[in-house]
Amino acid sequence: MKALFIGGTGLISCAVSKLAIERGWELTLLNRGQRTEFVPAKAEVVQIDYQDQEKVKAFLQDKSYDLVVQWIGFTPERVERDVELYLGKTRQYIFISSGAAYERPMKSPYVTESMALNNRYWQYGRNKRMCEDVLMQAYREKEFPFTVVRPSLTYGDTQIPFAMGSWNKPWSLVQRMLDGKPIVCHGDGTSLWTMTHNSDFAKGFVGLMGRPEAIGEAYHIVSDELLTWDQIAYAIGDAAGVKPEIVHMSADQIARFIPGELGDLLGDKSSSCIYDCTKIKRLVPDFVCTTPFAIGVRQSVEYFRRHPELQIIDQEWNASIDALIEADKLVYPKK
Repeated sequence: MKALFIGGTGLISCAVSKLAIERGWELTLLNRGQRTEFVPAKAEVVQIDYQDQEKVKAFLQDKSYDLVVQWIGFTPERVERDVELYLGKTRQYIFISSGAAYERPMKSPYVTESMALNNRYWQYGRNKRMCEDVLMQAYREKEFPFTVVRPSLTYGDTQIPFAMGSWNKPWSLVQRMLDGKPIVCHGDGTSLWTMTHNSDFAKGFVGLMGRPEAIGEAYHIVSDELLTWDQIAYAIGDAAGVKPEIVHMSADQIARFIPGELGDLLGDKSSSCIYDCTKIKRLVPDFVCTTPFAIGVRQSVEYFRRHPELQIIDQEWNASIDALIEADKLVYPKK
């Protein structure tokens, strides 16, 4: 079975690429070749900037695949181009959407794949919903064979995830803890979330690959482990060998002070989310998450410690957290 991954070396996709190769897929990665350390040994890499549509068309001219996976599709325009590129060239096209596409504010914390897609706070979530709309229309009008996957927060060795962390320089959060500086958590820290290790995500994803039953369907691939945000913070601290000091403040207050957090918090992480994974488990019975967050994040912290070149501090983020905490002290001074 032949698969083409558009991307394939990112945080989530690298684990899927590895497992797909192990399960016998003949895999081609179409990307810019900038993360070669995450390419499985038996994968073919074709270095093309996916924005260069003429080069992509030339590459695809005499090719077809059992599966195409779009890992880097964030706008409906890109997905529309994909429909044109791969119609008649693949038996299945998997699009990576997001749990952020669901309606916010949420009517219920229990999330099934049939819940309305309408994120009022975050353009990222709205874009993912529009991408799905393009695919559903292409399925109805052209029988384009799409499958949608909706992950939530997925992490791996190269990421230490937290709602109020620096995504691009994740060691920044750990360093604050090590330095004895407080971190910020939205709300009272008791809203529920789930963290999915990329190796667990890969089990569910590879189980969908090449499955005609999945055409026209959407699936959650998310861990069953439910954690509060305080528990997540303490697990990160425990992995680093410290107990973090946590300052709680409302998501509204954070978003007023740091407008860039509006979408990520009010449009996603401030709501308790309990994802129903019955659908993926019914089709892929061996999808069982076996990496609890406490173990997975310990692996991530150890990875960063083995790679000091990754221990980069996001100074702008750090300063914004300091300023946010100082502003909170002015509004709510301690007696």
